[in-house]
Amino acid sequence: MSKEITFYTNPMSRGRIARWMLEETGVPYHTEYLDFGTTMKAPAYLAVNPMGKVPAIRHGETVVTECAAICAYMAEAFPDADLAPAADERGPYYRWMFFAAGPLEMAVTNRALGFEPPKDRLRMIGCGRFDEAMDALEQAVSGTPYVVGDRFTAADVYVGSQVGWGLRFGSIEKRPAFIDYWERVSNRDAYRRATEIDNAAIPAQQSMH
Repeated sequence: MSKEITFYTNPMSRGRIARWMLEETGVPYHTEYLDFGTTMKAPAYLAVNPMGKVPAIRHGETVVTECAAICAYMAEAFPDADLAPAADERGPYYRWMFFAAGPLEMAVTNRALGFEPPKDRLRMIGCGRFDEAMDALEQAVSGTPYVVGDRFTAADVYVGSQVGWGLRFGSIEKRPAFIDYWERVSNRDAYRRATEIDNAAIPAQQSMH
C-alpha cells in the first residue's frame, strides 16, 4: 500500500507505543508533533481525533486512534512485517492486547489515582482487583517467550509497552516474569530506533513552553 502515513504524536505521550509499531513495520511515515492543551485541542486536530489526544495515524483517508487499534491496524495493513497473528494465534493475540488496553490500564490507573473500588461493587468494574489484573498479566507473559508463543507480534508492542512503562514508573509490580518479558521485547532494533527518535524530540517540545 503506497498511501502516505501521517503520525500525530507528542514524544511525552502514549504516542511512543505507536512510534515503536511504526518502526517495526519499516514503512515510511510523516510525523506531526502536537502540544498538550493547544494544537492537540485545536479544530484541525479535533477533526482527526475528537478526543483531542494522541496518538493517531492517518493512512490515506483512514484515521485510526487508540494505541492498541493502531498496532492491530498496522499489523494487518502491512503484512510483510509479519506482525499480525496467524490463524492459530488470533486467540491469545486479541485476548491479551485488549486485556492490556482495557482491564490492565484501568487497574493501573485506578491504583495510581488512589482509587480502590468498594469490595461490594467489584462486579461492576471490568478490571476487578489490582492483584487479579497483575496475576492475569503474569499469565499473559509467562510460559512462552511472547504473547502468542515463540513469535514476536504487534501484541507484544502493546503489551510490552504497558509492562515497560509500568516497571519504569512503579505502577505495576516488579515481578520477575514482567522484568524478563520486558527485557525480551525491548531488545529490538525498532524499539531502540523509536526511543531515540522520541527522546531527541523532547527538548524541542519542551522549548515551546
